[in-house]
Amino acid sequence: MRPVALPDIGAEAVLLAGGGRAILLQLAKPAVGHAVADHSDFAADPLRRLRNTLTYVYALVFGTPQQVAAVTAMVQRAHAPVRSETYDASDAELQLWVAATLYETATTLHERVFGPLDAASAERVYRDYAVVGTALGMPAALWPADREAFSRYWQRQLAGLEVDDRVREVSVQLLRPASGPLWMRALMPIARLATAGLLSPALREAYALPWDDRRQRRFDRLMDVTARLYPRLPARLRHWPKNHLLKRLG
Repeated sequence: MRPVALPDIGAEAVLLAGGGRAILLQLAKPAVGHAVADHSDFAADPLRRLRNTLTYVYALVFGTPQQVAAVTAMVQRAHAPVRSETYDASDAELQLWVAATLYETATTLHERVFGPLDAASAERVYRDYAVVGTALGMPAALWPADREAFSRYWQRQLAGLEVDDRVREVSVQLLRPASGPLWMRALMPIARLATAGLLSPALREAYALPWDDRRQRRFDRLMDVTARLYPRLPARLRHWPKNHLLKRLG
C-alpha cells in the first residue's frame, strides 16, 4: 500500500468539521485574534473566512501554477492593511501558527475518522503541510524540523493562548451567525458541537462554550457515526468541496 500524502488528506470534505476549531485556535493567539477583530466581519459574511482559507489550501495542494499564484496574491492583498503596533498579518511567526492549526486540526480529524497514519505517511504529510505557510513567504526553516519538534512547538503555543472579550465576541459571530444562508444556520448546532468537542477543555472554558457529560456523549456519537459512514461515501461526494472551490477559482 502506498503511503498517504497531503493530497489524500486534503481532499476530504470531513475536514470541514474542524474549520471552527482551527479558527478558534488561530484567534486565541492574541495578535491574530485582535487583527481579525479589527479587520474582519464574521457577522456580515460568516462563510467568507472559511471559504477563502479552504480555497487557499486546495489551490496550494491541487491547483495549477496559475491558481496558486492567484490565491497567494489574494491572501497577500487581504493581509497588506492588517497591521498595527501589536500585529502584522505578514509576520512569519503568525503565518506559522495559522499553518500549524490547519495541520494539527486536519490530522486530528483524519485520525478520528480513518484511524492513525503509519509512520511514513504521517511524516510525509507533516513535511508537505509546510507549504501552507511558505507559499506566503514564511521561511521553510521556521516549520519545525519533524513531528517531535512540532509537538514541542504546539505545546508551547497552547500554553500562551489567551481569549479576551474582543476575541470571544468574534467567536460568537462565527458560531452563532445572525446572517448567512438558511442551510448554514441549520447546521450550526452540529458545527458548535464539533467545534467545542475538538477543543481542549481549557479553550472551551476560555470561549465560554458550554460542555457537560451529555454534550460529550453526543460528540462521541457524532464522531463514531462519521467514522463508520463517511469513508464509505463515494469519492465524488467526499471531494466535492475541493472540486467546487477549485472550479470557482477558475
